[in-house]
Amino acid sequence: MTKLAFNNVQGDLFELTDEMMQQGIEGSRKSPRKRIILPIHRVQEAEVQRMINFLQPGTYIRPHKHPMPHATESIVMLQGSIRFFTFDDNGSQLTTRIINSKPFPGVIDLEPNVWHSFIVAEPDTILFECKKGPYNAETDKVFAEWSPVEGSVQADEWIRSMDMGKIELK
Repeated sequence: MTKLAFNNVQGDLFELTDEMMQQGIEGSRKSPRKRIILPIHRVQEAEVQRMINFLQPGTYIRPHKHPMPHATESIVMLQGSIRFFTFDDNGSQLTTRIINSKPFPGVIDLEPNVWHSFIVAEPDTILFECKKGPYNAETDKVFAEWSPVEGSVQADEWIRSMDMGKIELK
């Protein structure tokens, strides 16, 4: 079974150490999904979900939106870079942005119901993500019907086309 995430951290204080960063990077390199999450909220039922995401190029973040009225999402680049996309309801690209960690940490903040995805542009990319909780897999996100399913050949093609700046979703 593929490990999708590390265990939630414990204790009253969390600090992201070099050792944790190396473990996360190694975890993402070994993962068939090319990514792994370190949840820094202490329990899954937390009102605020905070996560460190360790990502490698080639991971597929299927286009999705967060439909709940409270479902804002913030992303802060800690290391590396991503190409971030938004889409309309039919899958046409609305925006694309390169979000870098340098010269200063790039930030994305989304309101609910925005179709979005990203591709990882650099090895060992690390980002901080924050969303309102508690997490419920059934209501957290809706995947775009016009997007390929994770693990499919079409998903790999989608990543390549987005990386080249082309849109070929259908």
